[in-house]
Amino acid sequence: MKSDAVKTGMQQAPHRSLFNALGMTKEELERPLVGIVSSYNEIVPGHMNIDKIVQAVKMGVSMAGGTPIMFPAIAVCDGIAMGHIGMKYSLVTRDLIADSTECMALAHQFDALVMIPNCDKNVPGLLMAAARINVPTVFVSGGPMLAGKIHGEKKSLSAMFEAVGSYAAGTMTKEDVEEYENKVCPTCGSCSGMYTANSMNCLTEVLGMGLPGNGTIPAVYSERIKLAKHAGMAVMDMYRKNIRPRDIITKEAILNALTIDMALGCSTNSMLHLPAIAHEIGFDFDISFANEISEKTPNLCHLAPAGPTHMEDLNEAGGVYAVMNEINKLGILHTECMTVTGKTVGENIAGCVNRNPEIIRPVENPYSKTGGLAVLKGNLAPDGSVVKRSAVVPEMMKHSGPARVFECEEDAIEAIKGGKIVEGDVVVIRYEGPKGGPGMREMLNPTSAIAGMGLGSSVALITDGRFSGASRGASIGHVSPEAAVGGPIALVKEGDIIDIDIDHLSLNLRISEEELAERRAAWKPRTPKVTTGYLARYAAMVTSGNRGAILEISGNQ
Repeated sequence: MKSDAVKTGMQQAPHRSLFNALGMTKEELERPLVGIVSSYNEIVPGHMNIDKIVQAVKMGVSMAGGTPIMFPAIAVCDGIAMGHIGMKYSLVTRDLIADSTECMALAHQFDALVMIPNCDKNVPGLLMAAARINVPTVFVSGGPMLAGKIHGEKKSLSAMFEAVGSYAAGTMTKEDVEEYENKVCPTCGSCSGMYTANSMNCLTEVLGMGLPGNGTIPAVYSERIKLAKHAGMAVMDMYRKNIRPRDIITKEAILNALTIDMALGCSTNSMLHLPAIAHEIGFDFDISFANEISEKTPNLCHLAPAGPTHMEDLNEAGGVYAVMNEINKLGILHTECMTVTGKTVGENIAGCVNRNPEIIRPVENPYSKTGGLAVLKGNLAPDGSVVKRSAVVPEMMKHSGPARVFECEEDAIEAIKGGKIVEGDVVVIRYEGPKGGPGMREMLNPTSAIAGMGLGSSVALITDGRFSGASRGASIGHVSPEAAVGGPIALVKEGDIIDIDIDHLSLNLRISEEELAERRAAWKPRTPKVTTGYLARYAAMVTSGNRGAILEISGNQ
């Protein structure tokens, strides 16, 4: 056992004395030590129930012959952090989570791990850690929130943010907004649409690192507790069979995740996290893979914010495995990939029935023949940019308009809510990238304000920052290179015409190469917004969004 390094032999007598201090028995020490990585806290709605998940996992581990030992992982609530300095501290936690979990697991020589995440950066951070540590590991999330109901219609957090924009536009009263406030988030769990948390929990299933139902069983269902017990049992089975994360998280598994990402219509943030996870296994993930896979992968689901359905509906329709089985009709999945069940992807999904063809469209009748995400390139984004194509209205798939340029998110929000943005405009928010932000803030407030003001079908938004999975509309993020390193987005002037063609995967500034070169020669770097603390260290090491905002010591782009 790996844990023999801290519990077996005369040299380990001091170590055993410390285990005695924990109240551990000799019998417990004779079993494999299983680290239970708990993301429980009392500030994130998706994590407030994880204490119950932890207890269920510990029971499963114990039943199957292991000794469970819990240690914590941090998590930020993106919704609470949204729209102020707190959002600078969201993406950056992904690497803190990966690093701190690596430290805890290797310092204490655990034989196996069960990861219990739920929210946006927490899931990929722990997946990155699992690949690094490479001991038998199973994931079980805290589960999604149930949708709220207002006047008989299901609603989620994206509707709440858009209600604020509608209030600013005068189309909703204060009382209307208060009703939304009290009803859109009715339970614990990760917010109920196909936002980043649920996207990543579903993709954890696709990668093979979570049991079936990991991404979709609602947080408040007792089935979630049973799933947690089975996760504890499964990790012990993996331990006995010596199945490890790098046996599961392979290049082919990541391409499977990208394929089902397209079918589900996941958050654009998956295009930050999949490259970062791939980096941990030595796979150089080019985000342009997305277009190649999108061309052959139909979009089968329109969950909020793209449509009126929610995670509970996907769960009832058969969940992630039903989507995978549907897509497998096209023969584009790598079905030979190993999973935490001890079986292959093909064995897992065989016979998984699509119980509701309105929630999961059959491949013969998709929402679109191409996938939910697209990577756009052009002279405005030479290294790429990302848009959630499935959440863009048809009339905005091709759009040209004058640039309305803002140097930060707050200035853009003020202009949108002040009625200064009009039909046809292209809002440009720059110096919000991984380095420039620093921290690459999500732009749910401005996208929601645009939708709430009734401009969602006529105004585009482009940024070197990123978008919440709750954003919809022609919202193009991750523009790379970012403004802080002199990318073309830094050279845009007020009134420049920007041409967007999502179907043809292009994003261009309508000026000559000579003019662009002149502007580039005149550009000067800006003084960093933050010069002390973790954000300053992060800014010095982080790479561009097209590389997944991974950290490198050199800071090379």
